[in-house]
This record gives sequence, structure tokens and C-alpha cells, in this order.
Amino acid sequence: MTAIANTSSNAISDIFGTGKVLIGMIHCPAFPGAPRYRGGGMEAIYDACMRDAEALVEGGLHGLMIENHGDIPFSKPDDIGHETAAFMSVVTDRINRAFGVPLGVNVLANAPVPAFAIAMAGGARFIRVNQWANAYVANEGFMEGRAAEAMRYRSLLRAEHIKVFADSHVKHGSHAIVADRSIEELTRDLAFFDADAVIATGQRTGNAATFEEIEEIGAATHLPVLVGSGVTSYNVADILQRTSGVIVASSLKKDGVWWNPVDIERVRALRAAAAPALEA
Repeated sequence: MTAIANTSSNAISDIFGTGKVLIGMIHCPAFPGAPRYRGGGMEAIYDACMRDAEALVEGGLHGLMIENHGDIPFSKPDDIGHETAAFMSVVTDRINRAFGVPLGVNVLANAPVPAFAIAMAGGARFIRVNQWANAYVANEGFMEGRAAEAMRYRSLLRAEHIKVFADSHVKHGSHAIVADRSIEELTRDLAFFDADAVIATGQRTGNAATFEEIEEIGAATHLPVLVGSGVTSYNVADILQRTSGVIVASSLKKDGVWWNPVDIERVRALRAAAAPALEA
């Protein structure tokens, strides 16, 4: 695949020091200001995040991604309160200091500007952005790509070391707006707007991307490709044969439910299942 942007390095090997990675998700509980917050103080939230981080790292994952998934229903980027960035910065800093593995940040919904600020404050190495280029209709309504705004903000922070992992054909939405453009073209747009890695997803949280879509996305870009939805111990080896890594969340939680705590035995099972592909 011919490069269409000036990204010459490989974000996965640069950040993790290896060619294939397992990234675990920290689903932060609802923060104050979100509808599902029921009190209890910040230390309880921080402790829950730290426990999940400990289980994921002890279970053998290479890195972690921190996300405000408890803040359902998610706000649009311009409606996200400053408190969200403040709370997530503390979470990120505490996990970074305690575990020292590469960290990423995803601020829902589709908010790369606060994600860059959190990553800079907390020592994260990358952010995830669900809609980096183009537009789609999400659960939250019409959602535009925010690459231009976000990259100018990154430059303002002198945070060029923080990489962008961007979804292609993102889950939880309708792509009718861009239906006249192929997944190949949508993927190429991510590199054109200076993303550093591409993420393939299923239709919603916990659903796996098909192998056909993974391969279509991979054939369309020179960037490393990860799968960010529906990864389990049963399919991880097959996915890693086609990609540079996976981002795993729900299948590592107790009973496979995203709002439950991480189950370290599930983490160990995933790592064991992935071992042949990681060592190949």
C-alpha cells in the first residue's frame, strides 16, 4: 500500500517496543456530573480504576486505554464538562505512576481535544478517536471528524509524541452520509489526516469486526491496524494473525459484562490464547 501521508514510523513498535500488542480497557465508573454517578467520592472511582489496571497488567497485557465509559449517555464534544478532563487526568496519572505500561485515552464521545490534554497531563502515549475524518450519525446524533481542530491543539501543546489511533467505519452509528465512499477510501482518509494507527470495530460494544472488514481495512492503509471490539480468548489468535494488535474490554470483565470488574483469570486466558500469534 502506497503511503498518502508523511507518517513513516510504526506507532505500535514505537510505543510498545514490539510488533503485536494486547491493550486492555479501563472503563472508568461514572464521574460526578454524569447521570449515573451516585456519590461515594472520587477515591472509590480511582480505586476501581486502579484495581482493573492491576489485573490487566498482572495478567500480561502490554498496555491500557482509559475511557469514561461510565458517563452514559455520552455528550457531544463541545458539551463535555471540564470536570471530565480533570478526573480522567488524575486516573491516567495514577495508573501511569503505578504500572509504567503505555497508556491511551479515549474521551467519549469523539473528543480528541480533551483527550490530548489528559494524555499530556497524565503521561499517556496515544489517544483513540472514534470519528477522526468524515462524519456519521451516532447515538449522540450527527458526529463530525475533528482532526483539524485536534491536530492544531496537539501542536499548541507541543504534544507531537502523543499518537492518534482512529477508528475506521466506527461502531454505534449509521454511515449513510458517506455511503457513496468505500471502507477503503474512508480508511485512507485517516492516514491523509495524519492518524498513526487504524482501529476496526464491530457494530456495537462487544461485537467483533469481521475478518473480511479487517482485511479490507488492512489492505487500504500502510498504518498498523488493530481490532477494538469483540476480541475474546477464542478469536484473538486469528485476529492477531491479521493485525498489529487488539483492544480488549468486555470479554475480560466478570461474566463478560462491561460494567463489571476485570477478571484476572479471563485476562490470563486471553494472554495464553494470544501467545502463539505474539511469538510468531
